[in-house]
Amino acid sequence: MMCSLWRGSLLTLTSSLNRRVFQCCRQLGRSYNIASCMPEAVAFQGVSDHSGLYKFSVNESDRFWGAVARQRLSWISPFHTVQNCDFSRGKIKWFEGGKLNVSVNCLDRHVHTYPERVALIWERDEPGTEVKITYRQLLELTCRLGNLLKRQGVRRGDCVTIYMPPCPLAVASMLACARIGAAHNVVFAGFSSEALADRIRDAQSSTVITVNQGVRGGKVVDLKRTVDQAVQNCPSVQQVLVAMRTENTVAMTDRDVPLEEYVFNYHDGDVFGCVADIGWITGHSYIVYGPLCNGGTTVLFESTPVYPNPGRYWEMVERLGINQFYGAPTAIRLLLKYGDEWVQNYNRSSLKTLGSVGEPINTEAWEWYHRVVGDGRCPVVDTWWQTETGGICIAPRPSDPEAEIVPGMAMRPFYGIKPALLDTEGEVLSSNDSTGALCISQAWPGMARTIHNHHQRFTETYFQPYPGFFFTGDGAHRSKEGHYQIVGRLDDVINVSGHRLGTAELEDVVNQCPGVAESAAIGYSHDIKGEGVYVFVVLKKAVMVQDDVLAQQIREMVSRSIAKYACPDFIQVVRCLPKTRSGKIMRRVLRKVVERNTDELGDLSTLDDPDSVHQVIRGHRRLRGDGKRQ
Repeated sequence: MMCSLWRGSLLTLTSSLNRRVFQCCRQLGRSYNIASCMPEAVAFQGVSDHSGLYKFSVNESDRFWGAVARQRLSWISPFHTVQNCDFSRGKIKWFEGGKLNVSVNCLDRHVHTYPERVALIWERDEPGTEVKITYRQLLELTCRLGNLLKRQGVRRGDCVTIYMPPCPLAVASMLACARIGAAHNVVFAGFSSEALADRIRDAQSSTVITVNQGVRGGKVVDLKRTVDQAVQNCPSVQQVLVAMRTENTVAMTDRDVPLEEYVFNYHDGDVFGCVADIGWITGHSYIVYGPLCNGGTTVLFESTPVYPNPGRYWEMVERLGINQFYGAPTAIRLLLKYGDEWVQNYNRSSLKTLGSVGEPINTEAWEWYHRVVGDGRCPVVDTWWQTETGGICIAPRPSDPEAEIVPGMAMRPFYGIKPALLDTEGEVLSSNDSTGALCISQAWPGMARTIHNHHQRFTETYFQPYPGFFFTGDGAHRSKEGHYQIVGRLDDVINVSGHRLGTAELEDVVNQCPGVAESAAIGYSHDIKGEGVYVFVVLKKAVMVQDDVLAQQIREMVSRSIAKYACPDFIQVVRCLPKTRSGKIMRRVLRKVVERNTDELGDLSTLDDPDSVHQVIRGHRRLRGDGKRQ
């Protein structure tokens, strides 16, 4: 478990600046003034454009981050040292001597100036029943919950586990923990009792906050029951605080404490719509801390992109007047299958910027997102970052005015981020048109500082593989123009006859094949080539094509775009890919199926459709059982 305290207030700093990715997009087509994106730049001598500001941020890191921290955050006591970091020892320290509270930065200072501004729009599962929470209301709820936690014995340094769907009380729980100096361990409300128990034990939590039931896509999920099962194997848990999301009663024990209330490029006035779950880092940074620290209005999305129909996102955009929409490529590919009509049924003129997060977005999905959803007028920012980085690190915007955006590429390092590509020998690849392990060569405030209760694992994972660098685990290609394209996790690279092939690159080509909605490429053991390529394919709605015709089309496209050695050995058409409820493809499950280790599939509780795994297994047995190759 990545410790929440390492970010606490530091996360707000980079989330605050990262929000300017979206704000700067509004400079397109206008006279360009770097101070409008970052007022602090006025004090940086000689800085007049994006390129100059970026160079200053990496060459004068102390001055850059020091100015940002003083300008954007409210300090209880000022810091005396901007940074004290040593990658060789995994030592990460920022703003030593300073003291602040992230809850105060997200709430109190905004209540002083605009208390009735809407902080949260809770987009409940039932369309048209949204609930709006002002900064004043959110502060009151946070304070009440913080006082309750203190009365229940939660102290500074404790770690509270939060197992809740996206809702105002979940946000207040996070902020209440920060307010009293406790860490929060937010667990995705789709995890099984076993997975939840593991995370509770890792955090050594004595307190869990949950709801009686969750509601998602018209289905009721018994979250309290899952918690009851989990805490049976968690001796550290002394109390479970239970709120009511539905009117259905649940069994309560002596350990349970009922919560009687369950309550209701960014510019001032914008509505920021990030449709991630708050159990993931995207929700932490771009639903809670980033928007609230900036005094923004943020949307909490409880439902799914296809409930009650595939127009749910766009109906919500029209009804709530969302200006920045931030979603995952998997969801975009899912909606693409249903065609343009579900998008065009709704007015999306409020949209200014479209964002993509979670994994590389393929070219076809990017172009559909831009052309159909954004009417060809909204910039699409394909953002790369990780839980460990805290916020966006590489994205097409901000940039100089009129700078191009290449579909499917993250492109430009964010301020203060200095990426490097290293080869298998650990040597830095200094020239462009290179592919290697993506590392970052200097510290930034939002990065992880440790792994909770396991600092040695932190240093071994992120700093030992490439001494002197932060190792991301991803591979990347730097183009001739110096732009970065993420090629996928290095452990997802397929080695075919000595050629290293990124699965993301292969999937991007396959997805451009007529009739293909999305795909997942997996490597498998091959006696001759070392590894072979196995591709799972989902067809677009109502598309009918014979397997041999589809296979030939895919092989021809891969051969033209990459190389003949990359052509898939097996192509299996599936009804749908196994995905988590947040839309991530469960590639580890697919890999186990391809490796014929179906007895080792692991925890499948986060799957949105468990039957998809059985369908994949049946199709795989038919395809490989008789030795026939597609």
